Amino acid sequence: MVFQTRLPSWIILCNIWLLHFAHTGEAQAAKEVILLDSKAQQTELEWISSPPNGWEEISGLDENYTPIRTYQVCQVMEPNQNNWLRTNWITKGNAQRIFVELKFTLRDCNSLPGVLGTCKETFNLHYYETDYDTGRTIRENQYVKIDTIAADESFTQGDLGERKMKLNTEVREIGPLSKKGFYLAFQDVGACIALVSVKVYYKKCWSIIENLAIFPDTVTGSEFSSLVEVRGTCVSSAEEEAENSPRMHCSAEGEWLVPIGKCICKAGFQQKGDTCEPCGRGFYKSSSQDLQCSRCPMHSFSDREGSSRCDCEDSYYRAPTDPPYVACTRPPSAPQNLIFNINQTTVSLEWSPPADNGGRNDVTYRVLCKRCSWEQGECVSCGSNVGYMPQQTGLADNYVTVMDLLAHANYTFEVEALNGVSDLSHSQRLFAAVTVTTGQAVTLG
Repeated sequence: MVFQTRLPSWIILCNIWLLHFAHTGEAQAAKEVILLDSKAQQTELEWISSPPNGWEEISGLDENYTPIRTYQVCQVMEPNQNNWLRTNWITKGNAQRIFVELKFTLRDCNSLPGVLGTCKETFNLHYYETDYDTGRTIRENQYVKIDTIAADESFTQGDLGERKMKLNTEVREIGPLSKKGFYLAFQDVGACIALVSVKVYYKKCWSIIENLAIFPDTVTGSEFSSLVEVRGTCVSSAEEEAENSPRMHCSAEGEWLVPIGKCICKAGFQQKGDTCEPCGRGFYKSSSQDLQCSRCPMHSFSDREGSSRCDCEDSYYRAPTDPPYVACTRPPSAPQNLIFNINQTTVSLEWSPPADNGGRNDVTYRVLCKRCSWEQGECVSCGSNVGYMPQQTGLADNYVTVMDLLAHANYTFEVEALNGVSDLSHSQRLFAAVTVTTGQAVTLG
């Protein structure tokens, strides 16, 4: 940068030199939101200097030959200096706690002959909070002092000769702030200073996705130890886990702390990275509690993405109590090898299980009794006068005894196998049948 002063050349060089700083600035951290960066502005800053012959705006070059604007003051020959420099009005947005980073060089008073007692090696930093731009007048009594700023390293005439400056970096904090904006002011009390850059920023936790929940940009709290609790919003096709809403805390340093709770992908979707993607064709996910999509079970299909269940193929069914992960099934075939035994008006029936149980293990049997006329061959239901042992329907075993039949009558018995999906089928009933003629009724003496 260019360093100029109103001092005689025997105190500090007046030539326009490119000076190299001993320390360079660090890159902006991702958690900072910049409100002002004087080094990034290549046009005149036009800050207010009071009195006008105090601080002076100077153009220069940094170590990368980039043009920068600096403010310098070096009124060290006379006592009781009170030189103010005020920034333009800075809007703060929704920030409550502001950071001010100053980079500056300061001349060692011992290296300036004849200024003992009038030369200082500190300056003061102030701020004034306001809801609007108050113009270009500085009223010193409105400003609140933040701190006295001192240099860790000061430079001497020898450093100037080597074209090397010792750059100091100091960071101060303001807050909590409640108004729309503020001014910064720098008060020189008799030092030889070059204010190389002023950066004003606040910290926030940048938006992230954690456990399938979106946490928005969040400004840090007003106090250094404060934590801001933030509730997350589930990503598309996700929902909050029951009684476990996603939450995180934004720390004062702009860092998200350990997450609490989470979101989970809805039925028909599975997690992929930070998103929920739909199950592909031929796959399904029936519940948000399931982690991954599953392939459709046997005799079922899904012909679209994002399916929460698979549809059964033609002639196959799923019972209301069947979970979605079991195969679709069908009604059983007819019982086999139906045989009978007649004892007067009692008929015993026995049969073998069906060749095809439909893919289920809940097969039961039902017996239908019909009495048929001799002439026309018409049949009617036997009605409630007929008894069954052990029962007529819901038979778990493959035998039954039918009692109280009429003597010398024609009967047809149909034995049907049933399972959990038989009532869902509209297909023709499959059964085994036998026709018998009863004998003489038992005579009670």
